Amino acid sequence: MKNLIILTGMSGSGKSVALGALEDMNIFCIDNLPPLLIPKIVDLMETTEGGMDNVGLGIDLRGKELFDTLISELEKVQCNHHIDLKIIFLDTTNEKLVTRYKETRRSHPLDHDMNVLQAIQKERELLDELKHRADVIIDTTELKPKELRAEMFEEITGDGDGGFSVNILSFGFKHGVPIDADLMFDVRFLPNPHYIDELQPYTGLDEPVYKYVMGFKETNIFYTKLLDMIRYLLPQYLKEGKSQLVIGIGCTGGQHRSVALAERLTDELREYYDFKIVTEHRDALIEGVRNEQN
Repeated sequence: MKNLIILTGMSGSGKSVALGALEDMNIFCIDNLPPLLIPKIVDLMETTEGGMDNVGLGIDLRGKELFDTLISELEKVQCNHHIDLKIIFLDTTNEKLVTRYKETRRSHPLDHDMNVLQAIQKERELLDELKHRADVIIDTTELKPKELRAEMFEEITGDGDGGFSVNILSFGFKHGVPIDADLMFDVRFLPNPHYIDELQPYTGLDEPVYKYVMGFKETNIFYTKLLDMIRYLLPQYLKEGKSQLVIGIGCTGGQHRSVALAERLTDELREYYDFKIVTEHRDALIEGVRNEQN
């Protein structure tokens, strides 16, 4: 039996995050698919060996001129004994959707001749039958992205975090490299607070040191590329069944630059993922002190 997941719901309810979670579960995903193409996808699933055993389709009103055919196409799939169909509908209150559209300044797919609230109400009417046919309805009104991801993992795999953990370790090269690191990044090319007298005694856990390290263009360019790569790699390790990933970030003494970057990476990964994420600063206090006033 092959599995087809239809991910739909209100525009602005978090479908991009949910579809990303499906991709992280090694599900082949297509976003904004016109409903008329569903039979083509089903044909491919039936005739392709491997690669399309689990497919997720993101469908919403961006293709509204073709949306009227969706229910009839889904009924055809439900009659196919080779395909197990699951419809997941993401819902959010009107008030929260209005707030999200104002915050992002995005236009609603239906707001060409109406205001945002009217467009949301119209979309709710158009999606009413689809919502009633859904196997799963997830209310995302109060969910953070990582909580929605956890809901998707729980729904599809039965495991909200997959038992996966990430350890982020800062260290100093002069004290030896960590032998258990799966990934290791050298940040000794960044400007060094060690040479600033008032910063030298403290660590990247202290705000003045952290701000100094993050205040350079090269730091932020590097960090943006690092975060992008880590967010790409984490799902790949998950697919391979790895239960733990150790990320080492090293500078000369492990006191300033590596500590600041490890802290920032930890904070941002925790915003997006529901994995267990642990940070360790192996060498930060060998030469440095923690200024508890900062």
